Amino acid sequence: MNKLIKAFTKDSAVVPLIAILLGLIVGAVIMWLGGYDPILAYRSLFEKVFSNPYDFGETLTAITPLVFTGLSVAFAFRTGLFNIGAEGQYIMGMTGATFVGVNLHMPWYIHAPMAIVVGTLVGGIWGMIAGYLKAARGVNEVITTIMLNWIALHLSNYVVRRFLLEEGKGRSYIVDENAQVTIGWLSRLLDDARVHWGMFFALLAVIFVYAFLFRTKQGYELRVVGSNADAAQYAGINVNAGIVKAMFISGALAGMAGVFQVLGVFMNQAIAAGTTGHGFDGIAVALLGGNNPIGVLLGAILFGTLSYGAAGMSFGADVPPEIIRIVIGSVIFFVAAPGIIRWGMKKFKRKPSKGEAV
Repeated sequence: MNKLIKAFTKDSAVVPLIAILLGLIVGAVIMWLGGYDPILAYRSLFEKVFSNPYDFGETLTAITPLVFTGLSVAFAFRTGLFNIGAEGQYIMGMTGATFVGVNLHMPWYIHAPMAIVVGTLVGGIWGMIAGYLKAARGVNEVITTIMLNWIALHLSNYVVRRFLLEEGKGRSYIVDENAQVTIGWLSRLLDDARVHWGMFFALLAVIFVYAFLFRTKQGYELRVVGSNADAAQYAGINVNAGIVKAMFISGALAGMAGVFQVLGVFMNQAIAAGTTGHGFDGIAVALLGGNNPIGVLLGAILFGTLSYGAAGMSFGADVPPEIIRIVIGSVIFFVAAPGIIRWGMKKFKRKPSKGEAV
């Protein structure tokens, strides 16, 4: 773990940190041009997050799914795959957990773990579909995962409407109390904030992704497949099996985000007209974190804090909440274009004068 932290600090942290700073500056300039006070806006944002226990707890709740979906995307990237389908895998994980949580009635020590496992497996299988199509038919995973996002949305709506719908309402029945994963004592401590066990599972997922990728033979093989599939095949590694396995794990991570959202936050699943956006935000989180598990965790904390704190900007400084999306978009832009930042860093370096040793 120390090596991972050092690698992140040395190789990956500078550009994201500068990107964050530039994104905040761009947001401040836009607010200033619009007649708003950027200092008051940012102060209001952080006061919203840290001023009371309830808002702090809700911020943790907002961060949790971003850790899972960010890890999902980062894991796929590390193995040479572009998983744009974390959103669909998130939805399918939510649907699987809802189905078990609503229809079964068992003791909590069986019901909750079963709902978590089923939802996670459904998300993993949904990701594995794209992996199989790439391995068996050479279909680009970007295309299949994008299409599977929409299939997941409409399939989940059908499942809710056909099997889980509460009569007269556009949502499923409430998940059985024994399947819920809220933390009562911590919720009471944080003024009834919707905190749940998913926060701790997210931290465990960070450790798992690191350990699997960098401390196991299978993780090494998957990284080799991602780096050079031809070399991996020459070395005797089953490339096709590696692709399917990587997409399954990636999908399972995204599925866990949906599992804990429905079992710990909403307690039911609504018929949705569109996607939630958590999976797509996971792409930005993975990008900001440099596809590094530690970086993903920090990126999720940043994005979750900005997203939840946006309401504080609206109430405290009368700034439209869309401004915060501009800030996030600016951060993503600068992270996605590291050449701009590195070019700027080189320009700020002092050039040696004539006669000075280089």
